[in-house]
Amino acid sequence: MISATETERCSEEAERICAPFRDEYPFEQNFFKTRAGALHFLDEGPRDAAPILCVHGNPTWSFYYRRLVREFRENSRVIAPDHIGCGLSEKPQSWSYRLADHVANLEELVLGLDLRRITLVVHDWGGAIGCGVAVRNPERFERIFVMNTAAFPADRIPLRINVCKTPFFGELAVRGLNAFARAAVSMAMEDSSRMTPQIRAGYLAPYDSWETRIATHRFVRDIPMSPTHPSHATLAAIDEGLEQLRELPLGIAWGMRDWCFTPAFEQMWEERFPAARALLLEQAGHYVLEDAHEEVLPWLRSLMAHS
Repeated sequence: MISATETERCSEEAERICAPFRDEYPFEQNFFKTRAGALHFLDEGPRDAAPILCVHGNPTWSFYYRRLVREFRENSRVIAPDHIGCGLSEKPQSWSYRLADHVANLEELVLGLDLRRITLVVHDWGGAIGCGVAVRNPERFERIFVMNTAAFPADRIPLRINVCKTPFFGELAVRGLNAFARAAVSMAMEDSSRMTPQIRAGYLAPYDSWETRIATHRFVRDIPMSPTHPSHATLAAIDEGLEQLRELPLGIAWGMRDWCFTPAFEQMWEERFPAARALLLEQAGHYVLEDAHEEVLPWLRSLMAHS
């Protein structure tokens, strides 16, 4: 459990960060003590309802799921954590920031809250982290919903991301200039008019200094492009474990204009889950829930009702 003093400190910092965009993110803050630090999470809706667990990627945070939370919290328990180093969670400077440890933190939360009958919703790095927990606890999950993500190794990486992995320059660009997060708010969407000043502030506010951008940089460095990378074995094991989940209903909502998780990744999901139902969004980019929430959320509701 997290102490009252720690909760108060974290809550005060959360209120400071969220003040400029509170209308977009009007939720109660919750904190869970992990071995890495205080992990922030949203927990909205009836506590006895089946949970929807929303797992974000890089450089986003639970803010990405704000519309989904509002849409489903009347009848579902919607839980959206911020990975350690992200959003309103603590940002330790000496922690590993490896895939295996992000999986361990999320698993601690799932077991600590004793979540069962879970609908898993994942985006970007959330695919590997969320599925990492699911393959270790398959009995707790009922269905999976993926958006522009992967939970398996790949042999290609966009140049604009790969350059952020380079020593010295990558850290200066990502942590010093906030280049990764700033680029995402303009390049991860197809319809730039939807990125209002308040929404832009919501995505960028938790990452306002060298120290607070540590996870943004470490996530990029942790992309395993060869078997010698420290996280490659972890990701390969998650991929192998997906076989345990093949009987679960799986839905795919894919922004087809994504230059990072291209349509080729969507095909990789269908290869692993032949019975998957797919919603292919021809005019959406990487931030699917910004470009196409009007289509995605009703589709998810239908998927949950009929699976």
